[in-house]
Amino acid sequence: MPMGCEFPKIQTFENALSAADFESSVELTNFPAVFRGCASDWDAYSKWNPFNGGLDYLEERAGSVEVEAMLTKTAPIFNGDIRSHERVSLPFSDFIRFCKQHMSDKGNGSGVDAKSADLTLMPEDYRPGQIYLAQFPILNDEKEEKVQLKILRQDIQTPTLLGEKSLSSINFWMNSAHARSSTHYDPHHNLLCVVSGRKKVVLWPPSASPSLYPMPIYGEASNHSSVGLENPNLSDYPRAEHSLKQSQEVTLNAGDAVFIPEGWFHQVDSDELTVAVNFWWQSNIMSNMHEHMDSYYLRRITRRLIDREMSLLVSKPSSTDLGHLSEHIDQSHIEMAEGGNDNFGNESIKTGESTLHEKASLHDLDPSASQALHELISLVHDHVNAVDTSKGLQHTSPSCSEGEKSKFLVNALSCLEDDPVAHLLWNLEASRLRDVLLAMARYFPRTLEALILHMLSPIAAEVLTQKFDEIDQQTGEEDRNQFFREFYGAFDDEAAAMDIILSRKESFAFQAFKSVLNKYLGVKIASPTINI
Repeated sequence: MPMGCEFPKIQTFENALSAADFESSVELTNFPAVFRGCASDWDAYSKWNPFNGGLDYLEERAGSVEVEAMLTKTAPIFNGDIRSHERVSLPFSDFIRFCKQHMSDKGNGSGVDAKSADLTLMPEDYRPGQIYLAQFPILNDEKEEKVQLKILRQDIQTPTLLGEKSLSSINFWMNSAHARSSTHYDPHHNLLCVVSGRKKVVLWPPSASPSLYPMPIYGEASNHSSVGLENPNLSDYPRAEHSLKQSQEVTLNAGDAVFIPEGWFHQVDSDELTVAVNFWWQSNIMSNMHEHMDSYYLRRITRRLIDREMSLLVSKPSSTDLGHLSEHIDQSHIEMAEGGNDNFGNESIKTGESTLHEKASLHDLDPSASQALHELISLVHDHVNAVDTSKGLQHTSPSCSEGEKSKFLVNALSCLEDDPVAHLLWNLEASRLRDVLLAMARYFPRTLEALILHMLSPIAAEVLTQKFDEIDQQTGEEDRNQFFREFYGAFDDEAAAMDIILSRKESFAFQAFKSVLNKYLGVKIASPTINI
């Protein structure tokens, strides 16, 4: 989803869905959904409630179990990056006592036996709100020996909508004070069920990756956003300003659940003393991806993202005004076509036989084509004068100076409005551009050669080849072949002209590829030396 596009509103189901209906109408769409009362019939719904004896119940049932909790100084934000928190091992009963102590400190622990927990396990500057029991397994299909809280499995039920799915894991989540997860995605489908308390979940589709700045794909926290969305530094993360426009928020009360499809970014805010259980399972998409096809999928998906990035860059400029159409073509240019001299020397007229509709003279071009021709010739003249009018241009060589190469690479991803040649080409209909290029090939071949060999930026090359495709679609085979014969015939070296158009088009695609790596994978690479 490009920035600015909107998904439909997340659907809420008040009544339970069958497994078949969930799979066909929700799971296969890979779109989130909320299910009210999904866990309200569990024993855990009443027995685990911290405000109704739940802490004593949990301590009695699993107090001796050794658990591993997250400890962070950045609370209430708990970042999944392992470098931002510690993992501390402690008895589950001690964690329950921390929760009781927090209730007592807040003045809402009436009737709670807040025996002092063993704070010697914690750093000296520890605060109770900095600890969170996150993703502790109740079930794990691969690491059964690490499922210490399986005794709590009997208090919960696999929701009907999950049917006979093969679950990867079931996890227990509990926080004493308010907690917020960092923005991240999971590589599994996820059904998050709130047993007690409340959670607010903000969700972004996978296509929102560019505005969330994912951590590098090769890193330990590759599924996490690298930008804090509470107060993002827009000078360092300019795309983050679009993030909230692409998000949706849902609120889950006790008994509610939300389906979070794999790859969907989410940030979860949990009220104090919130208890939840989540179910993870592998999606059909991933389970049906065969390993021997991975390299093919990688190339296809990367190519599709590159094409989308290029489409975003080559889009309609906000201003398409090319200026008021001139009533007459500049006479100096007419004289040049009729044998006058200019910076390129005497330009010969190349007519040739053609089945294309030929203009008897330049005055027969329609006004918009005439104006475009005038603009292109002026741009070339201005460029030549700016470079070095005394030396002229070496028309037979497609090579550029190092300064020109640098300029092309820097501006490879410039928008159309920043590139007058690309802007002009884009705003011409394909048929009119064909007439303009034919006029240049017949009457101003040296100007056309200078335009293509020395002024065609990567984005202009992309626009030009797109227009060539449109001309192909709108023209019969004989006329199409004649057009390209005349166009390339204007060059002293036809192969060099074709090579430079394609090389600069590929340079544009490479810059789009770099942008894709950065936006979606958090990877930055240097540009190789490109001969343009």
